Amino acid sequence: MLALGASLAWGVSDFFGPLASRSVGTLRVLFWAQIGGVAALVAAVAIRAEGPAGWGVLLAILASLGGMLGLFAYYRGMVEGAMSVVAPIAGVSAIIPVVFGIATGDNPSGPQVAGIACALVGVGLASIEHHEGTRRFAAGAGLALLAALGFGFYFPWMHAAGKVDFWWASLVFRTTALLLVTAVVAARHAPVRLGRRYVAIAAACGIGDTIGNVLFAASSGNGLVSLTSVLASLYPVVTVLLAASILHEHVARTQKAGIVLTLAGVVLISL
Repeated sequence: MLALGASLAWGVSDFFGPLASRSVGTLRVLFWAQIGGVAALVAAVAIRAEGPAGWGVLLAILASLGGMLGLFAYYRGMVEGAMSVVAPIAGVSAIIPVVFGIATGDNPSGPQVAGIACALVGVGLASIEHHEGTRRFAAGAGLALLAALGFGFYFPWMHAAGKVDFWWASLVFRTTALLLVTAVVAARHAPVRLGRRYVAIAAACGIGDTIGNVLFAASSGNGLVSLTSVLASLYPVVTVLLAASILHEHVARTQKAGIVLTLAGVVLISL
C-alpha cells in the first residue's frame, strides 16, 4: 500500500510538473519543486526531533543522482512529446530493480518474465509514431528511455537507504537533488524567477514528489525491492489517465497498443 501510494503521488506530480514546464521551462519548475520538497521534509524531521538511525541514509545520495537524471529527462520528454507515450516508457524502469533482485538472489516467476517481454515490446510500439505516411521515433521517446534508466537506478539505492531511516533518507535525497539542480542552474546561468502562481504549482509538485519519496522509502522496510519498486512504478497509469482526461492527447493505434502492453508488463512484473 505504501508503494502504491508512492505511485499515486508521483503520477499526479509528474503530470502537473511537466505541464507547467511547457509554459515556463523545465529548470525553473525543478528548482522550485526541490525547494518545496526540502522545506516540507525539514519541517517533518524537525517535528520528529530524532537523528538519523545510521550512516546508511547516505545511500540516498546515489539514489538522488539517478532520480534527478530521470526526473529531468522525464520533464523534458513530457515537454517534447505526448505525456501518454512518455510516461509508460519511463515506467519500464521497473525492469531494473527486478534484474537487481534476481542478481541478489530473487527468482523471477513466469508472470515476471512475461511482464518484462511485454514491457520491452510495448516500449517499441509506443516509441514509433506515424507522420504523413511515414514512421519515426516518437517525440520524447529517447528522453523517456533515459528517464527509465535514471529511475531504475534510483529504486535499489533508495530502498536500501529507506530501510535504515526513511525520513532522513528522504531528506538526504531531496537536499542532494536541490544541490544538483542549483549547480546546473548556476553553470548555465539559467533564470529561475517565476510568478507566484507558478512558484506555488512547482512547490506543490515538489511536495507531492517528496510524499512519493517518503512513501517508497517507508515501504522498503516492509517488502522486497523487486516488489515495492514495481508497484511504485505504476505511476504512469495515473499520468496517462490525467493526460487523456485533461489534455485529450491524440495517440496512434499502434502506440495505444504499446502503452497497454507496457502497463500490462509493469503489472505482471509485480506478480
